[in-house]
Amino acid sequence: MSSCSSRALTILSTVFGACGLLLVGVAVSTDYWLIMVEGIILQQNQSMEVKMALHSGLWRVCFVAGSENGRCVASEYFTEPDIEITTENTANILKMVRTATPFPMVSLLFVFTAFVISNIGHIRPQRTILAFVSGIFFILSGLSLVVGLVLYISSINDEVMNRPREPEQFFNYYYGWSFAFAASSFLLKEGAGVMSVYLFMKRYAEEEMYRPHPALYRPRLSESSDYSGQYLHPESSWPPPKRGRSTSEASSDISIQLNQTPLPPSPVPPPHYHTHMHMSASPC
Repeated sequence: MSSCSSRALTILSTVFGACGLLLVGVAVSTDYWLIMVEGIILQQNQSMEVKMALHSGLWRVCFVAGSENGRCVASEYFTEPDIEITTENTANILKMVRTATPFPMVSLLFVFTAFVISNIGHIRPQRTILAFVSGIFFILSGLSLVVGLVLYISSINDEVMNRPREPEQFFNYYYGWSFAFAASSFLLKEGAGVMSVYLFMKRYAEEEMYRPHPALYRPRLSESSDYSGQYLHPESSWPPPKRGRSTSEASSDISIQLNQTPLPPSPVPPPHYHTHMHMSASPC
C-alpha cells in the first residue's frame, strides 16, 4: 500500500509539474492577457461605434480595430508617435502592466528547474532530498506567479477607476485565455509542490523503516578473544574477569622469575692478620 501511494504521488507530481510548466510557458509567450475595446455611443440610434480594440500580452500589443487594425508592436514601443491610442488611460494601462512582467518570467525559470530536479529524483529515488528540493521550487514558482498576477490586476483596476466617466464613450476590458492559463498554472504548480514534499516525507519514512539497527554494525571478534564479549554484551563489567592459568603457564612464569632474580653476593672471608714475632738473636 505504501509503495502504491508513493508511485501515485510520483505520477501525479510529474503530470502536475509538466502541465504547470506548459501552461505558464504558453501564457508568457502569447498576447491574450488583456483585451480592451473603446468606442463612442451614437445618440441617434443608441448604437456603439468601436474606435479601438486590442489584445495585449507581456511582450507586445496587437490592434484588431480602429486606425491601427492588424498591427502588432512591442510593448516597449507602443507609445511611438505613429501609433494612435484613443485615450491616455488606455496608454497608462499598457504601461503599468509591464511592471508585472518579471514575475511570470521568474516563475517560468523556477518551474523549469523544479521539473528537471523532480525527474532526476524520480529516476534516482534513493536521492530522497531531490523530491523536497523540487517541491520547494514548485511552491516558489507558484508564489512568484501569483504576485505577478496580483500586480497585473491591481495596475489595471487603478487606471480603470481613474478613468473619467463620459456618457458618450464606453470602455470595456476583460482578461483573455493567456491570463487564464497563467492562473491555472499557479494551481497546478502549487499542487505539484505539495505532492513532491509529501513524497519526500513518505520516502524518508520508508528509509527509516527498512534501515537496519545500528547494533547490527558492531564488530565481532573471535570467540577465543578475551575482549569479544564487550562488543556483544555491552552491559558486562569491565575489565573482563581473568580466566584460570594453566600449569605450564605457571611453571614458565616461575622459571622466568628465577632467571631474572639476582644471586646474593658471596661472603667475603675475614682478613687474616699475621703476627710477626721478632725473635731476638740469641747470644753466641
